[in-house]
Amino acid sequence: MSGPRRRTGRLVLTRVGTSVLVLWGAVTVSFTALHLTPGNVADVLIGSSTVTPEVRAQIIADYGLDRPLLTQYATYLGRVLRGDLGQSYQLHESVAAAIGAQLGASVQLTLSALVLAVVASTTLALLTARRARWIRGLSSGLELVGVSIPTFWTAILLLTVFSFQLGWFPAAGGEGFAGLVLPVIAVALPVTTMLTQMMRESLELVLDEPFVLTARARGMPDLGVRLRHALRHTLVPAVTLIGWIVGLLLGSMVPVEQIFSRQGIGQLTLGAVTGKDLPVVMGVVLVTAVLYVVVNILVDLLYLVIDPRLRGAR
Repeated sequence: MSGPRRRTGRLVLTRVGTSVLVLWGAVTVSFTALHLTPGNVADVLIGSSTVTPEVRAQIIADYGLDRPLLTQYATYLGRVLRGDLGQSYQLHESVAAAIGAQLGASVQLTLSALVLAVVASTTLALLTARRARWIRGLSSGLELVGVSIPTFWTAILLLTVFSFQLGWFPAAGGEGFAGLVLPVIAVALPVTTMLTQMMRESLELVLDEPFVLTARARGMPDLGVRLRHALRHTLVPAVTLIGWIVGLLLGSMVPVEQIFSRQGIGQLTLGAVTGKDLPVVMGVVLVTAVLYVVVNILVDLLYLVIDPRLRGAR
């Protein structure tokens, strides 16, 4: 096997190993949280639901709560590996079914906000890097305001202006594109402001590189230099943050989905926490960990697309 292939193989094995550790850690944290919660574990699992003694006995048998702790952990780990996340005693259905019914809406909102943030921040960085001082100052001021405003406040402001006053978009529970616009903007705004500042600073450093000066000396226009030569180098540090950004976007689902009355993981999590439906909360933690791992694997592959020099790097 050639050197580049061996390096690629080691990279894949390293990524798979770290991904398994992350998922194992999420499972272990969920199990530990279950048993560290004050009160009887069976009562915690049942939450605020009222069940018969027979159902309570069935819960104890299903989760092996009458067995040693290590045996319970092994049983729980085996159930998770089989895709069995338990039963929601508040929704009266399996946790996997409850999450599956809500996951699509949250993923749609997250991906739409991510695309909007990347496109908007890239455009703003290209337009403001190495421009007049007042342009950069205005952009920096707006970015500071955007990143300082809490997401829930942005959502309320957008709802008040564009739904209640102007009536351009539905106020709650809208379907289709119109119902997605305001939630996407509310989620994407803080990410856009943060990415714009980082990408502009990176772009300004790249524009001083010798290969950029050479391209200018050959008569290439400024826009061509920025798009063909500088932008690719600027995207590498931005891609590095995508994994963290996806986690940030998922975390903002709770207030946004609540304010706009949208279905999704945020609403499901809020209802589970309020009703002490711990199996659902644990299931959401595990699914979020899986999404985090998948996104970071895609980010690693995206590095190779953006910068071919990394394909042969150690």
